[in-house]
Amino acid sequence: MASISRPEEILIRRQTASGGWSFFESTQISVEATCLALLALSPPKPEAGSSSMDRLLRLQHHDGSWPAFSGDEESSWTTALALNVLNITGDAVSAREQALHWLLEGRGREASWLWRWKFRIADREVRFSPDKYGWPWSPGTVSWVIPSAFSLMAIKQYTVCNRLARAENRIRLGVDMLLDRACVGGGWNSGNSVVYGVPLLPHVEPTAIALLALQDEERTPVIRTSLAWLKRRSVSIESVESLAWCILTLFAYQEPVDHLKIRLATLVGDGRDIRNNATLATAILALRCGEMIHPFVVLR
Repeated sequence: MASISRPEEILIRRQTASGGWSFFESTQISVEATCLALLALSPPKPEAGSSSMDRLLRLQHHDGSWPAFSGDEESSWTTALALNVLNITGDAVSAREQALHWLLEGRGREASWLWRWKFRIADREVRFSPDKYGWPWSPGTVSWVIPSAFSLMAIKQYTVCNRLARAENRIRLGVDMLLDRACVGGGWNSGNSVVYGVPLLPHVEPTAIALLALQDEERTPVIRTSLAWLKRRSVSIESVESLAWCILTLFAYQEPVDHLKIRLATLVGDGRDIRNNATLATAILALRCGEMIHPFVVLR
């Protein structure tokens, strides 16, 4: 049995009594933190018990979605992350099927005819095509880069061996949305690329996660330019979470990451000073690149 690293021990100790993980020291479970912890501790560590996966499944709503936090009634983008976990573990066929259907129905608010009119006629201060929409953070809001990217990865993974027309069409629309929202010089901001005529600067995490969702697509100029931007930016990243996502993405694109993993290991230390459990879990995933199945790999 493989030994458990000190950061993994810290993450296991922070599991709540009811199963799952919060972002910080709270009894309210975060679905995002729980999903990332489950992936970081995969294959399941006996020390963590089996309650975390059971708890995650119990949080699923009747319509197939997941909330952002335990006790919330509103559905959330975390449905994509939960489906990703279940895709990797192969657990809960029915729960996965329900989550897939919920994601296939999901769309940003700009998909409605009224909002399409608004962005074409009444509001020209943002530059994007409302015909190309992804997924929002929560239903009833507009599309954003990160939830769209996670939704694409989850759907692509689930349907890789049997992709029907409905899933393929939704994937194409989501991919078009990401490519449409790319920043002028490559990379992605959180949402739009230009506001009030001013090009927005790219950020590391949206860029890395968007590239993960596009890893199986044709290497268009947008993808090539964005990957080059992320590689250049990687040498100066000091944020643990940003560096971790950068490593996960560059590894998926078969770029060298050993030097980045050394720097990340120094930043993480034994994990005690990383208070955000989602950040700690993401760092563990990045440090284990090459030692485990990459949870965000999308096969062609």
